Amino acid sequence: MTDQPTLARRLRPFVSTARWVRVVALCSLLLAAPGCAQVVLLGLLIGGPPHIQPEFETETGESLVGTDAKVAVVCYVDPDVRLKYSKIDVELSAYVAGLMKINKINIIEPDYVRAWIDTHPDWETAEEVGRAMEADYVIELELVDFGLYEPHSATLFRGNATCYVKAYQIPETGSAQQLYSRDVDFMFPTKIPRPTTDQTELSFKREYLSRLGEEIGFLFYPSYTGDKIAWAN
Repeated sequence: MTDQPTLARRLRPFVSTARWVRVVALCSLLLAAPGCAQVVLLGLLIGGPPHIQPEFETETGESLVGTDAKVAVVCYVDPDVRLKYSKIDVELSAYVAGLMKINKINIIEPDYVRAWIDTHPDWETAEEVGRAMEADYVIELELVDFGLYEPHSATLFRGNATCYVKAYQIPETGSAQQLYSRDVDFMFPTKIPRPTTDQTELSFKREYLSRLGEEIGFLFYPSYTGDKIAWAN
């Protein structure tokens, strides 16, 4: 099973890099800017840039951040994808859950969710998992396409994935209610592919999953202007 604390520590460098780039850029602008602009930039440097409200909040009027609501993340993988990446459901759900936990969402440990799924292989709906975990919400990830290489190339890394993201509220009585749905098509690096001589496939896979996890996570917790700058290379 995934070691969640270790995973969380592994994610922190990927989470913080883009924000460090923003700080350096703001410092450079602050030194070069005239009077009034310096005041504005200094405020941004001290307080940070305005955050971007997550789409889940704007569409539903609800927030998962900083509440006691228990949230479970569950991942279903297309059989064709599973043939090549047998543990991708475990890995993706762990990365997404780890990032949500770092960003103050009350996540049910992925190991607990995985243990239940392993003993109930015939599960069909997110509601089944949510009720078994006594969750208030379930984030369901349906991964229908996944790859690590540039199309028609064995020497260039460029992750590609298509994932259907849904959020359900699990009431104490009655049926689960689907609150939110979003199709995520994600490519990384966004600018140019990366030569396979630069890193191992395992290293790139971990990096790609961390970025895909952020892309999904930003739907549910705040992000900041510039967070995706590091995704280009």
